[in-house]
Amino acid sequence: MLFRFFIGMFFFLMTLSIGAQEETIPWSADRKLQWSDFKGDYLKTEWAAATTASSISYKFSTFARGGQLYVDFEIGCEFYPQKSWYRPDLVDSVILSHEQLHFDIAELHARKMKKRLAETQFTTDIKEEVKKIYKEVLKELYIFQNKYDRETNFSRDRQKQLFWNKMIAEALFETKEPSP
Repeated sequence: MLFRFFIGMFFFLMTLSIGAQEETIPWSADRKLQWSDFKGDYLKTEWAAATTASSISYKFSTFARGGQLYVDFEIGCEFYPQKSWYRPDLVDSVILSHEQLHFDIAELHARKMKKRLAETQFTTDIKEEVKKIYKEVLKELYIFQNKYDRETNFSRDRQKQLFWNKMIAEALFETKEPSP
């Protein structure tokens, strides 16, 4: 029961609206999370040492030219400091790395959404089509995040954690946009 509550809470945090007026940290390859970024009050659990609250956001606009519909979109990945927390007595650099990877995984899925949007031939029902892609990507992200926690045993399996660190770093490298 408690586990379902935390899974539900995690999913809720993953789907926060970009319109909320709260502090966020956009994902950047040049900026890694620090414990000082985790500003929320921790939930008193026996098993969780930290929680990373992040989300994928999007904005888009459309215009028609010559009978053709064009779409301009922005996809982001943000970290929410006030909803992220840690228990100082239980954490170390490995757990911080584990939490960073949750944020990196969210960024990978933001890139996945951007790719899907770029490949989609939209109709005049674009708002619903974009929303459908967004929901699909969030569901995939939720499943992937849970798989990550399961396979690494929440960072306790150090070999699996190293494997995931490498796998996600390679995926981020392979999906990065070329520099202008």
